[in-house]
Amino acid sequence: MTLSHALTDILAMVDREFRRSLRSIDALMTSLLIPVSILLVFVVVFGGAIEQDGDYINYVVPGILILCTGFGSAGTAVSVAQDMQSGTINRFKTLPIFGPSVLIGHVVASVIRNLVASLLVMIVAFALGFRSDAGIGDWLMATGLLVLVILAFTWLACLGGLVLSVDACNGINFVFLFLPYVSSGFVDPGTMPGWLQGFAKHQPFTPIIETLRAAMTGSDTGSNAWQALAWMVGILIVSYLGATALYRRR
Repeated sequence: MTLSHALTDILAMVDREFRRSLRSIDALMTSLLIPVSILLVFVVVFGGAIEQDGDYINYVVPGILILCTGFGSAGTAVSVAQDMQSGTINRFKTLPIFGPSVLIGHVVASVIRNLVASLLVMIVAFALGFRSDAGIGDWLMATGLLVLVILAFTWLACLGGLVLSVDACNGINFVFLFLPYVSSGFVDPGTMPGWLQGFAKHQPFTPIIETLRAAMTGSDTGSNAWQALAWMVGILIVSYLGATALYRRR
């Protein structure tokens, strides 16, 4: 199969996922509005109680972005599981198409949806008072990190969708919603109980959020950038290889 044929198949699968999203307006609106709603809750409702000097929005926005990209990526597991359960993937396998294009279509659509949701969060964040001294290079780094996070989490969701039922895949969303709360996304881990601090400081979401926070504020990323990169590349490689291998076998 030539490269042009593979790209044509991938674009067709991306278009299929967008059509699916447009047919499920409630799910699409949820994926776009939940991130903004979480931002409003933490900044408008809780922000004054957590940090009264008004700088909490600069602290919390990176954590909300990572939480919402994880939540949005996890929804792909349900779509993949539905394709498995309905026999759609089996039918695609009988066609002369580029095999991985089905999963790649899910992933590309997820990246675009999550970037749109992230853009909405940033628009609202700036309206609420978020300010940054970051330069163009810093914002490019932040965008690249978000894309890498979405890719890693979406391929992980694809892997889950290939082995779990539709109902079980719904539980993946709760994992991505819970773990960022036990990190540096919303409060300093040093304020947590001693028995929880070790987990909060060394789980993958903390270096990822710290790296994004530094990039968005124009600060030094330090060693967090390498830790975040190692976590994301490791998750991406394992998830991609596992998902493509399972897709070929199932």
